[in-house]
Amino acid sequence: MIHRKLNEIERMTQGWGLLEEHWDLEIYGVSIDSRTLRPGSLFTPIIREKDGHHYIHNAIVNGAAACLWQNDHGNPPVGIPVIYVENTFDALHRLAGEYRRQLKVRTVGITGSNGKTTTKDWTSSLLATTYKVQYSEGNMNNHFGVPLTLLDLKEDTEIAVLEMGMSGLGEIDQLSRLGRPEVAVITLIGESHLAELGSREAIIQAKLEICNGMEAAGTLIINGDDPMLEDAVKHKLLNQTIRTIRFGTAAQNDYYPLSVSLGSQETHFTCHPRPEIHYSLGLSGKHYVSNALAALAVADYFGVPAEKTEKGLREAILSGMRMEVSSSGSGFTWINDSFNASPTSVKAALAFFQELEGYRNKLLVLGDMLNLGDKEIEYHRQIGELLNAEAVDYVLTLGRLSAEIAQVASRTFPLGHVRAYEHKEELAKDIRSLAGPGDVVFIKGSRGMMMEQLIPMVGG
Repeated sequence: MIHRKLNEIERMTQGWGLLEEHWDLEIYGVSIDSRTLRPGSLFTPIIREKDGHHYIHNAIVNGAAACLWQNDHGNPPVGIPVIYVENTFDALHRLAGEYRRQLKVRTVGITGSNGKTTTKDWTSSLLATTYKVQYSEGNMNNHFGVPLTLLDLKEDTEIAVLEMGMSGLGEIDQLSRLGRPEVAVITLIGESHLAELGSREAIIQAKLEICNGMEAAGTLIINGDDPMLEDAVKHKLLNQTIRTIRFGTAAQNDYYPLSVSLGSQETHFTCHPRPEIHYSLGLSGKHYVSNALAALAVADYFGVPAEKTEKGLREAILSGMRMEVSSSGSGFTWINDSFNASPTSVKAALAFFQELEGYRNKLLVLGDMLNLGDKEIEYHRQIGELLNAEAVDYVLTLGRLSAEIAQVASRTFPLGHVRAYEHKEELAKDIRSLAGPGDVVFIKGSRGMMMEQLIPMVGG
């Protein structure tokens, strides 16, 4: 993590007002949350829904060594070194950008509508077989998470893997210019963010901002199955020296699967250009293979030996709420895929779940897919049309939009086997009564629906 004297922090943030007696004091790390602040850190109060300046005394109690203070706020704290700045958010980005420039680290940036986090996890695991790697923890992929990830880098880190998310135009541009990726990955362009951006074309342009911070000789790795993305990349990179590598299901890509087989909790595959290696992933679903191929392309770029790549994928530690399998106290199996949902990811999950065998009854629990714009009802109805009464026993939905899924599915399912709910409590009660030993319950929905709350509500 960043370890600097306060007079250097003042320079890096373009701050002022630090007393000379504090110039040589040192900070270890940066925090914007007084509750999780590590002793010795620089506290940076950010103005969001709540104003972080109000929590300065908590930060001091928890061991903050110094703080930034936005100049338009009165009553700066006493008893702690203070650096004044025009805007604490801008100062956080300035500090992260300057620290990144001081490091010799090489960076990988990963974005996309779906699959960012699993691709990040597999990429980090593959690179860690050969290099000292740090990566975005959890979902630290926004305009707060990326600078904090950069500031948490150790000075001897060789490669940083940065997940980059966005909600509108210009955000990934900012993150890319902070991280300065040598390699950038676009996993998939889906329908998420249609509400903010209005069209898939606009989403593609927003994701392609990941190239804006790249060096001239950078490498862009994209899903080559998407012709719209392919056309946009050609236009974006016209007259540039950025190299493009493609992955996907089709044989015209540089990386594509030769064989895929599914286990109950894993996926096995072989691929071009390395058909002799049999890979295993700790998640079950054909759609995960594309994410793994993107990670393999990054590993090849950095020269990870081929013999290490199988272990790198097989032993990867994956982020939570993605096809997590657990047993309930009532004898049924949970499959928790509730980290997020979009039409693309739900369709892929349905393909997996409807092919799943070996269970007495299969209960599908779907929450609303959010941020889909004017076509949100249409997208939900499309999911209902894909449901097969011979492959799923019960369909239970939560939320106003997912009720559209239930309405369409009820046309082909037996009476009482499709149910729509407005409240989690009612849904949890019915899962408890319907699911028993030998059954499986699959849950998925957008992050805002917090579908994982059902598991403790049902009772494990």
